[in-house]
Amino acid sequence: MPHFTAPDGARLFYRDEGAGRAVVCLAGLTRTGADFDPLVPHLPGLRVIRPDYRGRGGSDRTGPDTYTVPQEGADVRALLDHLGIDRAAVIGTSRGGIIGMFLAATAHDRLAGLCLNDVGPVLEDAGLAAIRGHLGRPPAARTLHDAAEAMARRMTGFTGVPHARWLAEAERQFIETPDGLELRYDPALRDAFEAAMAQPVDMWPLFDACAGLPLALIRGANSDLLTAATAAEMQRRRPDMILAEVPGRGHIPFLDEPESLAAIHRFLEASL
Repeated sequence: MPHFTAPDGARLFYRDEGAGRAVVCLAGLTRTGADFDPLVPHLPGLRVIRPDYRGRGGSDRTGPDTYTVPQEGADVRALLDHLGIDRAAVIGTSRGGIIGMFLAATAHDRLAGLCLNDVGPVLEDAGLAAIRGHLGRPPAARTLHDAAEAMARRMTGFTGVPHARWLAEAERQFIETPDGLELRYDPALRDAFEAAMAQPVDMWPLFDACAGLPLALIRGANSDLLTAATAAEMQRRRPDMILAEVPGRGHIPFLDEPESLAAIHRFLEASL
């Protein structure tokens, strides 16, 4: 299992597959690089790099004070340095998109472009409340099968999703044990989330820092985190931004939907 050591000594896990121009896939708040499993088969001829942030997946748990966007952005830069990659296109899902915007503001020359998956400069209270409701708490479900069924009931913004897909999602999020399901991330991430919510940041300057970079936005049509109005303002500020809305999806699209793939391929053609 490939790891690298961050400047502060943390061992951080990453996946590095394929060959060609580099694409870095950054996952959501509690998630890992495995979230991009549905997308990777659609990216032939590219080098796809998928880090697990500290405190998630196969990376060290370094405490809530380190589970911040600036630290995670620094870890992405350190990984690029470790791999000898000067510039990469970034596909960022939710938290990963925020990290991508942060990198646009602080390490612009390291990005070849940024594709945002259901995230923007304004995060809606309804979506944040949904995250807060489960963050850091093991699910009530005892098995992956039960967790998949619970997801299907809870994720009302999603339609036409078969049980097999929900089961794959459950497997990426939880570990099944004889005593029930365990989280694949440090529960102390909740403390970091609450600390960040207590000091909100205006993220429009981060979005505006993407100037000069190829930019794309994929939005779930039923998203409770990113409104159509915010997406429209993003488009107004960046008329050249590739914009796709995915029907039957809330937060977050899986990225193998036809609308998602069409946007991603257009973005990668512009970036690489």
